[in-house]
Amino acid sequence: MLLGFFVTIYVLIVSYIYFNQSELVFKSASLPKDYKFDYQQKFEELNIKSFDDVNLNGLLFKTENSKGLVFYLHGNAGTLDTWGKIAKVYTNLGHDIFILDYRGFGKSEGEIEDEDQLNKDVAVVYKTLCKRYPENKIIIAGYSIGSGLATILASENKPKALLLQSPYFSFTELSSSKVPFFPNIMKKFHFETFRYVTKVKAPIYIFHGIDDELISCDNSVRLNKLLDFKGHFCGLKNQGHIGMNENEVFQEKLRRILE
Repeated sequence: MLLGFFVTIYVLIVSYIYFNQSELVFKSASLPKDYKFDYQQKFEELNIKSFDDVNLNGLLFKTENSKGLVFYLHGNAGTLDTWGKIAKVYTNLGHDIFILDYRGFGKSEGEIEDEDQLNKDVAVVYKTLCKRYPENKIIIAGYSIGSGLATILASENKPKALLLQSPYFSFTELSSSKVPFFPNIMKKFHFETFRYVTKVKAPIYIFHGIDDELISCDNSVRLNKLLDFKGHFCGLKNQGHIGMNENEVFQEKLRRILE
């Protein structure tokens, strides 16, 4: 009888995680449709229809005499009303930057269901930006959860470079460290970065905080070991998981990359 009790509890917990994993992985928050973004630099708000006609919202920050575009995929929390603050780091270095809000984030419609849906969304938006910028002048960038999406996107296209901030070796593996009892076969998000990073033909720049407690820096070390001349890894001292774009060492390294 005791065994049956524990089995029931296990099934209930696993069922809860299965049906709520999108909300557990992505901390989405919406913004009113009439929300006005307030940034003291030039930007354009874009609304792009995805493969299933869902509207996806993003901001394109612009600089004078742009050298190219940074196509930026942000982390699993926050919306464009806060993520837009990082734009100056990139526009000050002569690059436009486009930041996308995923489904259910900010003014983007819909709800995130699984990995395949997200990858399709990102691919549609990327192709739209490729109509404005030559692909050889586009750098794909991803922060945290966005790093897996960025790597998959870069592996299927021909960007100028791939920039990864606090990436994971495999989200399947990372999530197992958080909920080891949840079966991999039931996971809707795998983002196995290591399977795609070697398929990227462009140079790859990897940055990770040495003091990152959410995603261990070892993830980046392991990814870099899979790369030969394409990989460039930088561990940032006294840097945790949050706020890498404000890190002075990162900004100096970024300046050299974008020159």
